[in-house]
Amino acid sequence: MPSRKFADGEVVMGRWPGSVLYYEVQVTSYDDVAHLYTVKYKDGTELALKESDIRSQSSFKHRKSQSSSSSPSRRSSSRSRSRSRSPGRPAKGRRRSASQSREPKEDKKKPSQETSIALPKPSENNTKRYNGEPESTEKNATSCIILEQKLKPDLEIKRVLEQYSLRSRKDDKKKEEIYSEKKTFVAVKPIEKVSTKTKEMEFGGRIGTFMLMLVLPATVFYLLLMCKQDDPSLLNLPPLPALESLWDWRVFGVILLWFFLQAAFYLLPIGKVVEGLPLASGRRLQYRINGFYAFILTAAAIGALLYFEFELHDLYDELVQFAVAAAAFALALSVYLYVRSLRAPEEELAPGGNSGYFIYDFFTGHELNPRIGSFDLKYFCELRPGLIGWVVINLAMLLAEMKIHNLSVPSLSMILVNSFQLLYVVDALWNEEAVLTTMDITHDGFGFMLAFGDLVWVPFVYSLQAFYLVGHPTTISWPVAAAITVLNCIGYYIFRSANSQKNNFRRNPADPKLANLKFIPTATGKGLLVTGWWGFVRHPNYLGDIIMALAWSLPCGFNHILPYFYVIYFICLLVHREARDEHHCKQKYGLAWERYCQRVPYRIFPYIY
Repeated sequence: MPSRKFADGEVVMGRWPGSVLYYEVQVTSYDDVAHLYTVKYKDGTELALKESDIRSQSSFKHRKSQSSSSSPSRRSSSRSRSRSRSPGRPAKGRRRSASQSREPKEDKKKPSQETSIALPKPSENNTKRYNGEPESTEKNATSCIILEQKLKPDLEIKRVLEQYSLRSRKDDKKKEEIYSEKKTFVAVKPIEKVSTKTKEMEFGGRIGTFMLMLVLPATVFYLLLMCKQDDPSLLNLPPLPALESLWDWRVFGVILLWFFLQAAFYLLPIGKVVEGLPLASGRRLQYRINGFYAFILTAAAIGALLYFEFELHDLYDELVQFAVAAAAFALALSVYLYVRSLRAPEEELAPGGNSGYFIYDFFTGHELNPRIGSFDLKYFCELRPGLIGWVVINLAMLLAEMKIHNLSVPSLSMILVNSFQLLYVVDALWNEEAVLTTMDITHDGFGFMLAFGDLVWVPFVYSLQAFYLVGHPTTISWPVAAAITVLNCIGYYIFRSANSQKNNFRRNPADPKLANLKFIPTATGKGLLVTGWWGFVRHPNYLGDIIMALAWSLPCGFNHILPYFYVIYFICLLVHREARDEHHCKQKYGLAWERYCQRVPYRIFPYIY
């Protein structure tokens, strides 16, 4: 075991990842397993650095003192010769003996000014002086283009000076030796961040995650059994069915067939291949974007089954059995994911699922991006089996309503629910690339939480309104239907425009279409939007989601609260996710996030929360 070099609380100089700049930091902790120091910058940003990226303050001063011990006259003569080489400099610029003789004296009197080149002050997450830019709290998306244009003339002058250099080879050799000496001190090494142990556990820790593993499946079965009752009141508990009636191997075979059919569609060489966001190691994974094509192929397959008179409406009577089979498959998949994660390299583990406790890591996901070759399991399950399965279940409920109630056309309520939710699913598949920037992909591991959520919760809970309408038909008028449609359109517009604005800005902040947007720059190189939808509330996409969820429940009427479970659950989910986002962003962006919160005070609901 290597000995620890720096102690907790010690003030040292830490290299900012991806740069040659060293900042004053304070050591807060040390990971004996990963051999990483957790350091805190002056702006509050906390990062994990290797020992090779940390230097003592005395080493900086010592290095500078060595360089300053060279002859002042040699440095002054070197400066005079370098000025004389400029072809565009006037002749009088060659005579600066007085100023040159003063320069080394000033250097001796103020040695601390020399170190300011290697020791710049942190810029408080770049909201003040950011790499020499004017002091401001906002920037336009076009600022990086203007800065690049300003740097071009300086680079051209430097190239000309090097080309017409009259310096002797001896001086060049000495300069190379001095440069190589400095380079050994601030050499840029590849960033190899290693996933450290999870320090802060969410969802109530080990006990909370264990309870959720029991409560979530029980909630799904309770909701489905309630919808089958004539009186689905909360106090009217449904009778428990016989255990043997809940399991059918034929149904489990259909679940397997559905999963592997969608996997086959995913592997088809159609659709573009894009790169995801950089991982902690700097590597980018590739993803094939063909979810919408998979949806079209699935629709064609379902249409062919209906053409040959396949009774899809029977799904209504066996929906509980399908939910049990899907839950069993999700559990088996979670076990496989955890077992394979035990052999995964440390840098491939999820930052939030590496606590060392079996139950917690099993629930949250131990490995960040489990893959079988190029087949990304988490990315595949995020949209394909559950989301497309949700549409198929809704269609089956529509056909069941027509058959049970002898209708020639579906009810208006059923049409609204199917149409609204179909639009939501098609939008997600059409904008599939946007999911690569979500927390599920970039932060959360793939464990029971996402496996059960994607394969069981989404298709069987999100289709609750359609399932409810089969046994409890609700009649609504055309004006009411029109009002509900307008509400859903408003929610969809907020949801889609906010997400598109965020995704486009993340992909290309210099896009001319985003030139009107203002943002707060951060020390990570990313910006926090303070105009547009993201200057209205901090999570406008959540606001649009909740409005749409309400519109999906309103066609079910107000006789029972059961069909409103989705909107109630969704508000709780998004409020909890918003709290996770707040905590994550505060750690990531530091002071810049605090200024963003001051600029945008409302989180989800304007003037309320």
